Amino acid sequence: MIETGEFDFENRLVSPNELEVETLTTDDVDYSLRPKTLDEYIGQINVKENLSVYIEAAKRRGEPLDHVLLYGPPGLGKTTLSQIIANEMGVDIKITSGPSIKKPGDLAAILTNLEQGDVLFIDEIHRLDSSVEEILYPALEDFVLDIIWGKGAAANSVRLDLKPFTLVGATTRSGQLTAPLRDRFGVISRLELYTPDQLCDIIMRSSVILGVACDQDGAYELASRSRGTPRIANRFLKRVRDFADIIGDGRVTKEIVQIALNRMEVDSLGLDKMDKRLLEMLIKGYNGGPVGLDTLASAIGEEAITLEDVCEPYLMQLGFLARTPRGRCATDLAYKHLGLHRDNGGNDTRQMTFNQASDD
Repeated sequence: MIETGEFDFENRLVSPNELEVETLTTDDVDYSLRPKTLDEYIGQINVKENLSVYIEAAKRRGEPLDHVLLYGPPGLGKTTLSQIIANEMGVDIKITSGPSIKKPGDLAAILTNLEQGDVLFIDEIHRLDSSVEEILYPALEDFVLDIIWGKGAAANSVRLDLKPFTLVGATTRSGQLTAPLRDRFGVISRLELYTPDQLCDIIMRSSVILGVACDQDGAYELASRSRGTPRIANRFLKRVRDFADIIGDGRVTKEIVQIALNRMEVDSLGLDKMDKRLLEMLIKGYNGGPVGLDTLASAIGEEAITLEDVCEPYLMQLGFLARTPRGRCATDLAYKHLGLHRDNGGNDTRQMTFNQASDD
């Protein structure tokens, strides 16, 4: 029987969304885990190298950096890169998000307060309202703001000059950006998932900042379960640190990582209870598929868009899930990982049971 109770997607330990503030402050010490320069930034080699060229060229010309679009899965460092851009350019940064800019007046207030060369970072920029997006076009191209006062025949248009600035837009769904908005970005970069080696370096750096003793094997074990995402790796490090302090000697080792993450129901590949529940429903409930996304979501008791955005990307990256014209299908790798046997007759049983029956 498969559980179908409510599950808190937003607060999953393996969620790439930011669950907690990543900066811990005391009276005189800043423990920010975010790197502040390109030299400190680990991973995304091509993006980093190209940005360094664009930033240096803009500084030599005395111009603001061209508008930058960063896209890719959440938790890979888009916000961090925007702050690094501002630091490298020696300017201030204003951070906001698409959903929070509800009216054209909200955007106008932000733009008119920007100083020469400042960076405006808009997270989830694909969620900008269409009326807001339209007044952004002239601001990006000509650094002017067209404001209409009044309605009907009494309406008047006022054009305000803006100080040249750099817009850094971030999105997890680049396909939902309108073509006119996308075309106004001079630099478009995709952020890729991190390798375990890169995540291991990030964990070792974070452990130094947090004052946590961590050995290489422990960091690599943590990295291999972090779903290719630095935000998840840092979150795991903080939780494993608790286990190391209470049931260990304060040092993050491979054994402590295994104990901690197993108790948090995160397996060797970074799958949590929700991921396994999805796969088990697909395999046991629908014989491995194909099954439609809406049907699968109803069976689990979650929204289809939640499964599509939160669970499926990593399962597809691992090769556990396939999208076909007829629906979702579990692959042989998913069966193997869960210890299930694909029965062509339509029944799936535990691998151990199958082996025992074969021996009999």
